Amino acid sequence: MKAQTESRKKDHVELVLSRGAQAARGPGLDRWDFIHDALPEISLDKVDLSAKFLGRRINYPMMITAITGGYDDAGTINRRLAQAAESYGIAFGVGSQRAMIENPPLARTYRVRDVAPHIPVVANIGAYQLKKYSARQIDSLVSSIEADALAVHLNPLQEVIQPEGDTDYSGVLDAIRKTCERLSVPVIAKETGAGMSQEAALKLKDAGVKWLDVAGAGGTSWSTVEYLRAGAEAVPGFDDWGIPTAESIILCRGVLPMIASGGLRSGIDCAKALALGADMCGAAYPFLKALHTKSLDQTIDIWQKQMRVCAFLTGSRNVAELKKAKMRFI
Repeated sequence: MKAQTESRKKDHVELVLSRGAQAARGPGLDRWDFIHDALPEISLDKVDLSAKFLGRRINYPMMITAITGGYDDAGTINRRLAQAAESYGIAFGVGSQRAMIENPPLARTYRVRDVAPHIPVVANIGAYQLKKYSARQIDSLVSSIEADALAVHLNPLQEVIQPEGDTDYSGVLDAIRKTCERLSVPVIAKETGAGMSQEAALKLKDAGVKWLDVAGAGGTSWSTVEYLRAGAEAVPGFDDWGIPTAESIILCRGVLPMIASGGLRSGIDCAKALALGADMCGAAYPFLKALHTKSLDQTIDIWQKQMRVCAFLTGSRNVAELKKAKMRFI
């Protein structure tokens, strides 16, 4: 089981980098445009998109969301991404820490606090694993990497396509509730590319979850990744299953503070997500790809400049005003 988990983590990163595995349909953000303000009456130099997230101040409401961990090369990936996040003042999340429970020495592949001392760092575990592991083990995921929150990822689509997937999702909500009650840091409920409905969001709120990451359809398709791994063994037809990100944002806005991820590919997408109802925006694949092509700093810099220009062109001085910027559906 230990070797299987480590091998799977490595397969996932390599397949995403080599094959893309992106959803055929996008996240739906291209169907929304800002209404241009020809008289913004502000200075670009005065635009301040800083925000507070998990008790820490960040320069932009952006996050490099969960990517990897649990095998040797993953440690290098996490540290480089976290170091860039620290440099640009944005949040960072590690991938599923299941591997370090199964093989404790792998905890080193998730530890980034020494290179990211000031930014929010988010730990990660699958919702199914909450039923399997003790409260002490779950707490150790957070404490061992000095994280500010725990993301509990919801991935029933990936699990049901994955040959070795965990497909008994009964009791998951109760396990989330117990984790929220026992853990000393906030719990973020995070989908993994299939989106979140309002009904699910309300149940998670009732369970004690403090943040949602809707992670809608339109970006990396984890069912496609598993198809690439499993071939003919998997049940076909679910490559593009899920709620597109834009729709999921609208469905879940107002329920809990929200991170929007799933197919965001620019700072303009981030700004749109905020205007649609999100409080933070996140992405994984674009930053993993940029790290691979040695363009990570340039990519983050462009995203942040794009967000500032969107704010300027809608007359928005800060995040609160950008969230109120007028949009049109096209």
